[in-house]
This record gives sequence, C-alpha cells and structure tokens, in this order.
Amino acid sequence: MPGKPNTPEYFQYEQIPPDTTLAGWAALVKRYGVDVPLRRFSSVSNRHVRGNKKKDGSWEIFDKRYKPEDSLEGHLNFALRHEVVDLLVMKRVFEDLPQKDVASFILSKPTGSIARRVWFFYEFLTGIELEIKDSVTVTAVDALEADKYFTLKGKLSQRHRVRNNLLGPKDFCPIIRKTEELNELISLNLDKKAQETIGKIGSQVIARAASFMLLADSKASFEIEGERPPKNKLERWGRAVLEAGKRPLNQTEIYRLHQLLIGDDRFTEIGYRSEGVFLGERDQNHDPIPEFIGARHEDVPDLMIGLNECNDSLRRSTLDPVLQATAISFGFVYIHPLADGNGRLHRCLIHHVLAERQFTPPGMVFPVSSVMQDRIDDYRKTLQSHSSPLMDYIDWRPLPNRNIEVTNDTADLYRYFDCTHNAVFLYECVRRTVEKDLPREIEYLKCHDEAMRLISEIIEMPNRLAQDLIMFIRQNGGKLSKRRREKEFEKLTDKEVAKLEEIVRAVFENFETMNSSV
Repeated sequence: MPGKPNTPEYFQYEQIPPDTTLAGWAALVKRYGVDVPLRRFSSVSNRHVRGNKKKDGSWEIFDKRYKPEDSLEGHLNFALRHEVVDLLVMKRVFEDLPQKDVASFILSKPTGSIARRVWFFYEFLTGIELEIKDSVTVTAVDALEADKYFTLKGKLSQRHRVRNNLLGPKDFCPIIRKTEELNELISLNLDKKAQETIGKIGSQVIARAASFMLLADSKASFEIEGERPPKNKLERWGRAVLEAGKRPLNQTEIYRLHQLLIGDDRFTEIGYRSEGVFLGERDQNHDPIPEFIGARHEDVPDLMIGLNECNDSLRRSTLDPVLQATAISFGFVYIHPLADGNGRLHRCLIHHVLAERQFTPPGMVFPVSSVMQDRIDDYRKTLQSHSSPLMDYIDWRPLPNRNIEVTNDTADLYRYFDCTHNAVFLYECVRRTVEKDLPREIEYLKCHDEAMRLISEIIEMPNRLAQDLIMFIRQNGGKLSKRRREKEFEKLTDKEVAKLEEIVRAVFENFETMNSSV
C-alpha cells in the first residue's frame, strides 16, 4: 500500500532475512501488489536450515529444499502445505489473481488435494464460480487439516469433493489453531472441576458464592471501561448477565441487552449504530486520533448476521465452549456494532456461550471480567494483537461532528480473524476463576459463617454489626482499630475484644494463606 517500503530488502515494513527468498503468501502478496496485512512471513533460505525451518522475529525461514518454483502454482502449493491458513489474506490474493490463472492451476491437477482445496476456498471466499466442471468422484479432503485446526464435523461440497469443516460461514469465519497450550488447557476439564468444587458444599453457600461472583464480575466489567455506575444500573446489568444463555443469541437479544445496559436511551442510539465508531484520543481541536476503528456501519448488519449464524452452528457442535465464547465475543468487539457498550456486551457474550453450553454450573457466573481487570495490560494486548495491524488498511476522514467516516471497503477485516491468541487468554482467565476464585470465595464464606457462629457464642449482637466486626478486624491485620473500638464497639470490654480478634484470626488463618498465594 502507499508509503510502504517496496525494495527487494523489505516486505511490509519488515526486512527480508538475508540470503532468503519470499515464498507462499508473502511472495504472492508482493507479486500482485495485494493490499492486505500479512501476520506471518515465510521465506526460503539459499542454505540448509537446521531442523528444516526456524523463527526469526516475524519470519519463518525454511531450508533451501523447500524452495518452490517462482510461479502461482509453486507458491500456492507452498502456502497450502506449509503456512497457517489466513482467510483474509487468501481472499484478497484470490480477488487479485486472474480467474483464468486460478482455473489453470486447478485443472492442472484436478484430483489433487491442494488444487481442490484452492478451488473450494476460492469459490467459498469470493462467491465466484469458476468455469470448471464439478469434481469427479474422488476421496474427499478437509478444507482445514483437523490435526492443525479446531474444526466442525464438516459438510461435504460435492462440487469440490472437499468437506467444509470451517468454524463459520462466509460472512464471519474465525480460525483457531490447535496449539500445545490450548490442548493442555482443554484437557484440564475446567467445567468438571467447577462442578466437583460446588458439589462438596451446601446449596445455600453455593447461592451466596454465585451472588458474590456475579457482583464482582459486573463491577469489574464497568471498571474496565473506566465507569463507576450507580447501584441500580449495576444490579440491572448483573441480572442481565445472570440470564445469559436463556435466550437465543440474535439481533433481538443483542438489542435487549443493549437497552438494559444503557437504560436512558435519550442520548445513545440503541441497537446497531448508524455511523462510524472509534477508540482513541483527540487532539487539541477535539479531532479524532483513532487507535481502533470499528466496521463501517453499512457493513454491521451483514457481519452480525454472520456472527449469529456462526454462533448458532457452533453451539450445536462439539467445539470446546471456551473456544466458541472466544470466537463470538472477540468477533463482536472487533466489529464494534453498537454506539456504546461494546466492551461490556463483549464480556456478557462470554457468559452467554458458557451458560448456554452448560460449561458453568447453573445459576453461577465465572467472574472473568475480574481476572481481565487484574490482567488489564494482557487483556489490552490481546485485543490489540488482532486490531492494531488492521489500522494501516483502513482509510478514514474526520467528520464535522468530530466522528470518523471509513472511506474504503473494510468488511473483510472483521469477517476473518485468527483468534488462537485470544482463546489462550480467555482460557487462562476461566482457569483462574475455576481453580482460584471459586474455591477462594467458597472458603471465605465457610470461614465467615464459622466466625459468625463463634462470635455469637461469646456475645449477642446484630448480624450486621458482627459482619462489620469481622471485616474491620480483617482489614486491620487481625486487630480492631482504635477508632472502631471507640466508635461502633465502645460497649465491648477489652477482654471481649481480644477474644473476638483471636476468633477472627484463627478462623481466617488458612484463608489468608490461600489468598496470599493467588
């Protein structure tokens, strides 16, 4: 694109490793001048590479024996065999290739698995049907390799003899790679661990733990956005989160949740927005300096139809629920379909998917927003890992009302994204809630109840005052402060105070140890 170095030594701002040649998608992007952000760059060395390939920053450098023929056929074969599937790059490259060249490549080996996959992806992504007769009966292949990607069961495309095992439709199709880290997280069976944890305690404690965790999540979700809402708004949103998964996810449900979140809609448009949206700063004249720009408002309805169709397909599949929650919630926040409240609805959709798929115990919310707030820098980096590289490919202009208008076609930037990194982050958040936050909340309630019982054996006082006493002693390192001693609890004797302090310290000793290790 304009302004990018285009010398033999550089490719999309990145210096090409010395003594190597571009290969695969990078070679095709450069040859055809395709305007698309490439996330991973491949080159082939003119020498031997130990282990056949190595990483060097953004580059994956292959041994010289992998060097493809410098042709469309050579680079397509290299890309489909050795590179990560990037649907955005694939579509943009296909759109810039002459149809006759693509058809010639397919017809050169019409029964070959690579040729048929290229054929399938070309027609699936571009919507253009090539002038090629349907494939002869031959063993079907998967669009995505099931050992490298999380996939669906797949519906056979008879025309290509390719099983469409992609996670979504053409209008919204995320990719999740099978990494060692994700496989390990899935193997933890966190949903079963949560059930085992609450199975050991009484229903009353479970209900109270659920209530506290819901409140923590609701507060954190607003605080991430820099807001401290009034109690009624917080409670209203908490009820909406608790209802997650009880209604199908569609435009009606998204509008309902948005109305609940905003409340007073006199100054905020409810539902899909009718103008542009951006996140960032403003200069001294109050003109926008965007760090992120959402999809064009004209594209939002189709993108959201695609997202909802994707979710509908995934919820009926065996795909891990946390992976589904990742694809849908992060896809939503990247599209940014609303004028306001996108971040909170994005986090609400996590709860929607986990509840609908029965990953979370009934009536309980994993406070993932609390973990995100604790890991706010990691959360922001996760969001930006996908969105930041897109900004160079979005043309925009400021409007008189200090908003922005996107002036080029950007819909594909939001349709296709690799959310592997996002999935790892979300899974780590869920893991902490299951392995740390849930047991800690339950342990706290058990300690609190025991302290209340022992306090009642020493002295009679209203429950509210006894609860305050426990809180004040714990907040002051196991001692009742002089100010509280002389104010709320002036009627207690020194001997009684000492005994009550001893009870609270002893009861909460193990809990404090658990809490300090988190």
